[in-house]
Amino acid sequence: MKIPLTKALPIGKNEACQTYYDSKQSLTKALPIGKNEACQTYYDSKRSKTFLTIAPTNNRKLVNIIKNFTSRFINTMELDSNSLKRMSDTIRFLAVDMVQKANSGHPGMPMGLADIMAVFHSYYRHNPKNPKWLNRDRLVFSGGHGSALVYSMLHLWGYDMTLQDLQNFRQLGSKTPGHPESTHTEGIEVTTGPLGQGVANAVGFAFAEKYGKNILEDIINHKVYCFCGDGDLQEGISYEASSLAGHNKLDNLVVIYDSNDITIDGCTDLCFTENIEARFKAQDWDVTTIDGHNFQEIDTAFLKAQKQTKPLLIIARTKIGRGSASMEGSHKTHGAPLGDEEIKISKEKAGWDLEPFHTPKDTVARFRSAIERGELLEKQWEALVSQSSQKDLLAKLVNPNFDEIVYPTFDKADATRSTNSEILQSIAKALPGFIGGSADLAGSNKTELKGMGEFPQGRNIRFGIREHAMAAMTNAMANYGIFIPFNSTFFIFSDYSKPSVRVAALMGSKNFFIWTHDSIGVGEDGGTHQPIEQLSTFRAMPGFYLFRPADGNENVACWKIAFRIKGTCGFALTRQKTALLDRSNVVGSVAQGGYLLSKAKNPQVTLVASGSEVGLALEAKEVLEQQGIPTSIVSVPCFDLFNEQDDEYKQEIIDPKTEVVAIEAASGYEWYKYADAVIGMDSFGESAPADKLFEKFGFTVENIVGTIKSLLNH
Repeated sequence: MKIPLTKALPIGKNEACQTYYDSKQSLTKALPIGKNEACQTYYDSKRSKTFLTIAPTNNRKLVNIIKNFTSRFINTMELDSNSLKRMSDTIRFLAVDMVQKANSGHPGMPMGLADIMAVFHSYYRHNPKNPKWLNRDRLVFSGGHGSALVYSMLHLWGYDMTLQDLQNFRQLGSKTPGHPESTHTEGIEVTTGPLGQGVANAVGFAFAEKYGKNILEDIINHKVYCFCGDGDLQEGISYEASSLAGHNKLDNLVVIYDSNDITIDGCTDLCFTENIEARFKAQDWDVTTIDGHNFQEIDTAFLKAQKQTKPLLIIARTKIGRGSASMEGSHKTHGAPLGDEEIKISKEKAGWDLEPFHTPKDTVARFRSAIERGELLEKQWEALVSQSSQKDLLAKLVNPNFDEIVYPTFDKADATRSTNSEILQSIAKALPGFIGGSADLAGSNKTELKGMGEFPQGRNIRFGIREHAMAAMTNAMANYGIFIPFNSTFFIFSDYSKPSVRVAALMGSKNFFIWTHDSIGVGEDGGTHQPIEQLSTFRAMPGFYLFRPADGNENVACWKIAFRIKGTCGFALTRQKTALLDRSNVVGSVAQGGYLLSKAKNPQVTLVASGSEVGLALEAKEVLEQQGIPTSIVSVPCFDLFNEQDDEYKQEIIDPKTEVVAIEAASGYEWYKYADAVIGMDSFGESAPADKLFEKFGFTVENIVGTIKSLLNH
């Protein structure tokens, strides 16, 4: 028979069993009772439950032990409630002490969720000694302000997070910043803080697991858990992502909604009264509502999650600041320390040691059982992989070989969105982890991967008109470990996704943002659809590299570099055709962000441009040199990379002894770092054919030549 072990139970010390377990320690591994006695523990590779397997026996003493053990298990929750309370109080007061010592932070949410986390511990499949184990459950805290809870759990589970780290909460150089950052702290799956994004991140992880399971079969089989709050569900991105999750029936996704009815300003009924259960059911989710402080109800909800057939929302009715002597349920606990006196009274009321950062050995032992459980799970998984017919595919996904990409070459003028489409096909053929889609603009963005099928069986994802969720989801997919995602929309709609682009750059995620229709060249759609300030916005973003290639071959070079950059990359691509460039006598390279495309002898003028304006600069050069003005042309497909070069290279490419004029169909103020004048946009665009707009706003050979003559005369 199989007896599920979800909590610690005393076995007793006797002749048949050489080992016993303290009732306050999690039982995760039963030791052999005898060489020929079939009492052993095993972990089902597809479930998080632990079982004690007992074969038929005539050993009377062993039978009695089993009977006693079984009777105790039947009332596990009743017998173990005190231990669970100690576990939750350990979490609760660690978070309280962290915030108090830092004199900064958010104690209310960690206190309210502590009871749920005590039970969640038994369901969460992970390995603290290898936080990057591929088949681990993914855990996202969308409410990143509750980071004291996250760090407390990492410490208790046995990650590389010491008590000293907790005591350095929110301090310079610590592992415990105010909001959790995936590149800063081991065990954090994705950087969260801006509310709502974590919900979309969780959906992205669930997408990754779903596709991974389809191509790798039983190698991938895990859950995605997300904790969110009222603020997350008020943000529109959570609706976008949840809608996609329901549409795709993500049965691997569990969202725990910390419904405490409190935001910073006070009670949520000030502005948030919708029926969340009805909202999620309308999006085809399963929904269950529990008392977030009732251990039995919490356990029942997580048990249900193991058998779900749709995404599951657990609405947990909680009290913010749970355990605070006089402030429980108050918005005052949201974003400020409780104060020494309130903490003292609260700990006394709970029967807790007054010493700050107190961690009882028995509860630590329970939490640390995650280590041996996780190591055993991973070893089982490794054995499974070694026997899998998909192990070679897994190896390619884990270690993509970019040298295997056979890029196209281009010999005629074309729109860079069109040349980019051919490049995407080449990448997808070589890299099985290259996956992505568009926000309902695949035909216009030209990003469909031909012959690659539709998600979840294939690699083309239909995000619908959900730019913000799309960006956050692909951020998570980039962090998943085996995929290289891209997402696409019109450049003007990058505004909808910018908050998630910023987090991608903060994480350095290899998520590729493909934006087409990059200037007033959009034409007839008018000012609402013509990007003006967007190039400058993303160039100002730290850790983000924006490429604006001038033609198809430069586009290829940009992709080669983008795959090797330690940072997040975007592409701004044209709707209209651009000239094919002659690179027979270049100085420098695309890899350095900018290069001399055409060097004049004893130049008086240097024209600097990107994208579609490079061809225009070449036309102006011809006229200027006919008039006796030697002119060099510089193409700068990546302003951000060019900025990183040393002064010697920059001055070799952009000669400071010449009059430097930058040309770009955008606001372009950043060009004044190098240019004496900028021919750019200082207004919104208008509705007209593209050629008429370029003429109206001064992107003509005549205007460029006139501007340069004026500069030289002065």
